[in-house]
Amino acid sequence: MRIGVIGYGYWGPNLVRNLVETEGAEVAAVSDTSVERLALVRARYSKVAVTTDCHDLFADPDIDAIVVATPVATHYRLGMEALQANKHLLMSKPLTDSSKSAATLVRTARERNRVLLVDHTFLYTGAVRKIKELVDAGSLGRLQYYDSVRINLGLFQTDVSVLWDLAVHDLSIMDYILADDALAVAATGAAHLPGHPANLAYLTCFFAGDLIAHHHVNWLAPVKVRRTLIGGDRQMIVYDDLEPSEKVKLYDKGVTLRSGQERLYESLVGYRTGDMWAPKVSLVEGLRTEAQHFVDCIRAGVKPLTDGDAGLRLVRILEAAEESLRQRGKPVDIETLESVDPELPTAGTA
Repeated sequence: MRIGVIGYGYWGPNLVRNLVETEGAEVAAVSDTSVERLALVRARYSKVAVTTDCHDLFADPDIDAIVVATPVATHYRLGMEALQANKHLLMSKPLTDSSKSAATLVRTARERNRVLLVDHTFLYTGAVRKIKELVDAGSLGRLQYYDSVRINLGLFQTDVSVLWDLAVHDLSIMDYILADDALAVAATGAAHLPGHPANLAYLTCFFAGDLIAHHHVNWLAPVKVRRTLIGGDRQMIVYDDLEPSEKVKLYDKGVTLRSGQERLYESLVGYRTGDMWAPKVSLVEGLRTEAQHFVDCIRAGVKPLTDGDAGLRLVRILEAAEESLRQRGKPVDIETLESVDPELPTAGTA
């Protein structure tokens, strides 16, 4: 499986490194507009062709798949050109910068029978897979809340807010683990650097019933935190991605509400404290598993775990979150978009 990679900036080197070591894959070429970045490719991978023109990759009939690791504003254009050239596509997160363009990419990939995988890397880690397994098995009982914190100092983006850069990771994990889709969101935040998008945000996702999810993302924090809490009425999970080994911990803690006939106007809250269990999880790099999954899906002609539809769901949430942010936290419904923007080029017209 010969693969071309577009973009060798922040994330591209990680993708190339893992693809080079993926069974059944060969990185045929890397494209970047910076000759300095391409010099790094030559120094490390002498057999990989380099070019400053990404169209060389689209035109190469021997390249089977394209990986796009460029700013989100370029995702739709590059993704569409790759699909129109009948290449399979691995797109870095988020899928595109609008739900309409994302829907067009998803439809085009389906019509051309091409694999479209979105780089939601954390879903391929052993820790998140174990959490999914525990939740699906009913270990936590009825889910009550999902709470995540993803903060650190930098890396500031100029084209997208911290929601599109950091929150998309936690939204992808939430979307994978929770059985239901979010119905509405409310977001607040601030932009502390003039001319830059929001660098700090708090995002709340509302679901049917009493399940609620909250995400805190921040580029201005003095410490790095990557922690998620998932609470159920039976047990609770703490997921700390910065832990070297015990990334997932399952706590047998909770509360029970009791009431008796003798206390008609008073409810008694009982606190339950039990053991903590840290299950063994695979520490294989998520990106390595994702790269192999991409190749395997192309060979077998099957839908990826993080397919275009998953990417589209997250873009819809992010769009609603940005609208709520503009309205200073007013809840915004997440609308289901089925139509395609007529102003966007479809396959064969770009």
